[in-house]
Amino acid sequence: MWIIIQFGLVTILLLFSTLAAWYEGSAILDNPWEWKHSTPFSQMLYGQVHSKSHISQLDYFVYSAKFHPIFPSIMAISSLYLLILIGYYFLKPQHKRFAYFLLILGGGLFLLSYFFINSPSTGGKIFFYIWLVSGSLCTVTAIITYFQVLNRNKKDIKKWKKATACRIKNLRLICSDIRFVSGC
Repeated sequence: MWIIIQFGLVTILLLFSTLAAWYEGSAILDNPWEWKHSTPFSQMLYGQVHSKSHISQLDYFVYSAKFHPIFPSIMAISSLYLLILIGYYFLKPQHKRFAYFLLILGGGLFLLSYFFINSPSTGGKIFFYIWLVSGSLCTVTAIITYFQVLNRNKKDIKKWKKATACRIKNLRLICSDIRFVSGC
């Protein structure tokens, strides 16, 4: 039940921050001097941007992330939290797989932070640190989860060995009783 509540709250936060970032990014329409540097999607679609009508909606998010990074940061963090929550929900009984999931996610976040390492804009620097810290947290959590699984397995093995030793002892007693009764 608690996971469903978290899922709902994070989804609402993600939608709100997406709409706010989209609104803030629409300011690119009023700044033609930024069209060359903040419209990568439009440049992929149309080549060089010459008018407002050529600007893609996705470029609003790029502009917002560069110059108004609060809502895009909230968007990124809530998306990441949602992804981890979904992974936890589906991989909850399989702790080792969840650890692998977090490790792969951490590696991807480190790679993402590499792309923002030399960003001249404030938003780029903020995203560098968001991806770097998130990647570190995912990796550390994956390592801790993995070793907890190994430790749990060692305890289970010790219990199994103890139980098996008791069973073997009981079988010996039963066999000795059978030999005594049968006269062997």
